[in-house]
Amino acid sequence: MGMEFKILDMIQEIRTPILDSLMCMITKLGDAGAIWIILAVILLLIPKTRKTGAIVVAALAVDIVLCNGILKPFIGRIRPCDINTSIQLLVARPDDFSFPSGHTAASFAAVAALYFAGEKMLWKPALILSCFIAFSRLYLYVHYPTDILGGIVVGILAGYLGYQMVVKLKVIIDNRNVRKER
Repeated sequence: MGMEFKILDMIQEIRTPILDSLMCMITKLGDAGAIWIILAVILLLIPKTRKTGAIVVAALAVDIVLCNGILKPFIGRIRPCDINTSIQLLVARPDDFSFPSGHTAASFAAVAALYFAGEKMLWKPALILSCFIAFSRLYLYVHYPTDILGGIVVGILAGYLGYQMVVKLKVIIDNRNVRKER
C-alpha cells in the first residue's frame, strides 16, 4: 500500500483550483453511473441502436451486482481518505468500500458494451471519458490505483457478460419467433 500512497501523493502535487473544479465535474458524471444510464436510455430510444442500448443496460446491471453487490462488501477495503485524513476532500466522502472503484467499473462496463456491440463511433470517446472519470477518483483521493485497475477489469468483464446476455436472449427470442411462424 505504500506505493499506492506515493502515487496518490504525487497526484496531489499537481492540484490546482482549475483542476479541482474540473475533476469534481468529471467525477459527478460517473456518480451512480449517471452518464452511462443516460447514454443507454438514448440508445434504447433510437431503433437503430436499441440493441446496443440493451447491451449497455445489461452491462451496467452486471456491473452493479459484481461491484457493489459482491466485491465491495466481500473485500471491504478502507478508502485512502480514511487512512490519510490530512488530505482535504473536494467531494463528499463515499460511504461504501473502496475496491473496486464503482465509477471506473460502470464507465468501463459501458465502454466494453459499446465496443462489443460494434459501436465504433461511440466506444472511443466513451473510453476517453472513462479514463478521465477513473483518474478523477485518484485525484480526489477516494480510491487507490489498484481500485481503479480492479474497476477496469470488473467493467470490461461486465461489458462482455452484458453483451453475451443480450446476444443469447436475442437468439432465444428469434428461435421462438421462427417456431411461431411455422
